[in-house]
Amino acid sequence: MELVSKKRLMLFAGRGHPELSEEIAKALSVPLGDVVLSTFANGELYCRYGESVRGSDIFVVQTHCEPINDRIVEQLIMIDAAKRASAKRITAVCPFYGYARQDRKAEGREPITARLLADLLTVAGADRVVTVDLHTGQIQGFFDFPVDHLTAVPLLASYQAERLGAGAEVTVVSPDAGGGKLARRFANHLADHGVRAELAFIDKRRPAGQHNVAVATEVVGVVRERHCLLVDDMIDTGGTVASAAALLMDRGAASVSILATHPLLSGPAVERLRAAPVREVVVTNTLPVPPEKRWPQLVVLSIAPIVAEALDAVFEDTSVSELFKGDNV
Repeated sequence: MELVSKKRLMLFAGRGHPELSEEIAKALSVPLGDVVLSTFANGELYCRYGESVRGSDIFVVQTHCEPINDRIVEQLIMIDAAKRASAKRITAVCPFYGYARQDRKAEGREPITARLLADLLTVAGADRVVTVDLHTGQIQGFFDFPVDHLTAVPLLASYQAERLGAGAEVTVVSPDAGGGKLARRFANHLADHGVRAELAFIDKRRPAGQHNVAVATEVVGVVRERHCLLVDDMIDTGGTVASAAALLMDRGAASVSILATHPLLSGPAVERLRAAPVREVVVTNTLPVPPEKRWPQLVVLSIAPIVAEALDAVFEDTSVSELFKGDNV
């Protein structure tokens, strides 16, 4: 007896960001799979697939948004259920990977929670992870299986290049010294669109032992009378970028725009960004942005086409890096 096996792609969505999951499904031209997700009275989570997943290539989409711990556990349960239902390969799609900032010990007696989350996904049964703009690239090394690290830099740079026009002169600013690589990649993409970009970075101070507190103290680079683009991987409480924008304007910048992949927008972020001297704040929809956190200067771009193209490449066993010309490490 000889059988010719057929590959079947099945896409399932957690409850973290259903709008993004639907956009990805539409871009892939596949329906979202039938899965029942519910919460018991005591807060425990339940999952059951409403159709057979045996022998299928399963993609479980869940961005780690608020309430972040429930979203992570829900994805783990979905992966476990798929594994026990004999799925052939399970890919955890995490547009925003939670706990990515806890990737090392900054002080004694701290955890490395990004590694712990990697271990949880592995034990649950994931065979692969797809994510977008990790806080630090070395998190990929926490896994013993492939990680497809996508980036929103081309999307953000293309949008900004259209706004500026060919021949514009700008300064790409990193809000801290550690973001120099991201700023360089952003400047290179702008150059591909005919925009001439210089680099600068902010000297930032963060008090020891305090989270979500940072103060911009000085600018290294030429910003006077130039359009400045502050680029970062995420905006959490907005303190860093708001402080950096104010400093850039004090140093004579013509204008400041903020661009970031992940809009966490926690706590006072919206109020800080509304009050900041910025022309616009451009983010992607890796995380849901509810109506109450939107304001006229906020622009939200869809990451769905990029994620869908990568998932199609994973399913077809073709190169993901070629989609980004190797710029996604």
